[in-house]
Amino acid sequence: MAFLILVIGDLHIPDRALDIPAKFKKLLAPGKISQTLCLGNLTDKSTYEYLRSISPDLKIVKGRMDVEATSLPLTQVVTHGGVRIGFLEGFTLVSSEPDLLLAEANKLDVDVLCWGGTHKFECFEYMDKFFINPGTATGAFSTDWVAEEDEVVPSFCLMDVQGISLTLYVYQLRKDANGVENVAVEKVTYTKSVEPAGAP
Repeated sequence: MAFLILVIGDLHIPDRALDIPAKFKKLLAPGKISQTLCLGNLTDKSTYEYLRSISPDLKIVKGRMDVEATSLPLTQVVTHGGVRIGFLEGFTLVSSEPDLLLAEANKLDVDVLCWGGTHKFECFEYMDKFFINPGTATGAFSTDWVAEEDEVVPSFCLMDVQGISLTLYVYQLRKDANGVENVAVEKVTYTKSVEPAGAP
C-alpha cells in the first residue's frame, strides 16, 4: 500500500469559506491518507478535528490567520524515503519568487518545499529542488491583489514518495461551461538529484 501524504492549506473556515467541498471530502476518506501536512490558515477547531480524522499523523504550521494557535511552528520538515520535505504557510517570505523559495529550501536543507498563502496551486522544479503550493482546499478568497480573470480554484495535493522519487497528484475542483463542478486530477513527477558515487 502506498504511503500517501496530503498537502493542504488556506482553508479559512468559517471566515472565508463554509467548508471543504463535498467532492473533495469524498476523496479524503479516513484510512487512505498516511500523513497530512497542513500549511496553515486552519482557523477553526472542527476543521482541525476533520483533518485528524483523515490521518492521525497531522503536521501543521502556523498561518497568518491562525491567531489563537500561538504554539504552532512556522516551519516543519519531514523525511520520506530519501526525500526531505519542508513546509510553511508563506507569510514569513517576502514573496514567492523562485530564488526566495530556493533560499528557504536551502535554509531548511530540504529537497521539496511546500508553501501556502497565495490560494493558487503551483508547482515547479528549480535548481534541483521541487516547489509545491497546494492552493486553497476550500476556494477561499485571497486578500492579495488578484487579476479579475484569475478565479480561485479549490485544490489540494497528494504526494507518494518512493525512494528518491515523488509523484504529485493535484486535485482541482473545476466548473465546466454549464457550471457543473468536476474534480480534475493532474500528475507531476520529481526525482531528487543524486551526486554520482565517488564525486568530489
